[in-house]
Amino acid sequence: MHIACPHCLAVNRVPETRLHDDPTCGRCGKPVLDGQPVELNDQTLATIAGRTELPVVVDFWAPWCGPCRQMAPQFQAASAQLKGRAVFAKVNSDDSPAASSQFAIRSIPTMVLLRGGREIARQSGAMGAAQIVQWVKSHTG
Repeated sequence: MHIACPHCLAVNRVPETRLHDDPTCGRCGKPVLDGQPVELNDQTLATIAGRTELPVVVDFWAPWCGPCRQMAPQFQAASAQLKGRAVFAKVNSDDSPAASSQFAIRSIPTMVLLRGGREIARQSGAMGAAQIVQWVKSHTG
């Protein structure tokens, strides 16, 4: 399984049997799948989404958005529950206008589920951790 490092963008090969074992990047030594959402931007989103074989769940949000702040701990909890099954990422829509435009983000929070860099599902509005986990599982099998 190929996983792009969210820190240095190097592509790492991780055997599927080791996805839950806290793999580290061969280049920078930082965790590749630690169960925490990673912060991405215009430059890093395409690289991570396009070079990672696991599904990538992107939360488009903004710091001034009340529902976004309310959903943040739920998104983090869902990330921990699906550790090794998906990469969770947060993109600040104010700081990353190109990514927001590319995915036609009209309201926040909006989650976009990507596989191979392509959108396979989308959900707008704040959700609880259990709802997020169920949503991801329903689209990834």
